[in-house]
Amino acid sequence: MKQRNMVSLLSLLCSTFLLLSAASMHGVEAVKEFKVGDDFGWQEPGNNNTSVYSQWAGKNRFHVGDSLSFEYKNDSVLLVEKWGYYHCNTSKAIIAFNNGKSSMKLDRPGPFYFISGTFDHCRNGQRLLVEVMGQHQSPHSPPSTIAAPPETLLGPGPLPSSSAAQSLFSDVTFYCVSVAHIFMLFYICCCY
Repeated sequence: MKQRNMVSLLSLLCSTFLLLSAASMHGVEAVKEFKVGDDFGWQEPGNNNTSVYSQWAGKNRFHVGDSLSFEYKNDSVLLVEKWGYYHCNTSKAIIAFNNGKSSMKLDRPGPFYFISGTFDHCRNGQRLLVEVMGQHQSPHSPPSTIAAPPETLLGPGPLPSSSAAQSLFSDVTFYCVSVAHIFMLFYICCCY
């Protein structure tokens, strides 16, 4: 009976260990909300500060799932295509906000282009380009990999990624060591 209780306890501990290990290995870091422009907010920059939004975007890292919060007065925010961004074209907005406090979820990787709904404000630097990376990774997650484009100079199809192989090797090693520890604990508990 004592041996059966010991095996049950060991099984419970091992199962818990495996679940916690798997959860920590593949966890996702919490999403973030960024206030555009920080304390400056969303407004027309002064003559000597026309790069305020490109500098702000350059010091932050945006991931899928994050959101941008725009705070403004007597203005608006337009999500536009690349051409609209570079030409301050307000006539073909994908999404338009004008309520003074707007939030935009970054739901895909790639560029997002925002401009002021006031042409002169945009022309004077009130526009924002953010480059969104993939999902957040927890500190314990293996690094994500980016596949090569389907057609490369070396021929069709994605190239193999060495970081993907390293990630797979790391996962396999972790689980093999975990299984070895479990068997060792089981042997110690049951055989002594």
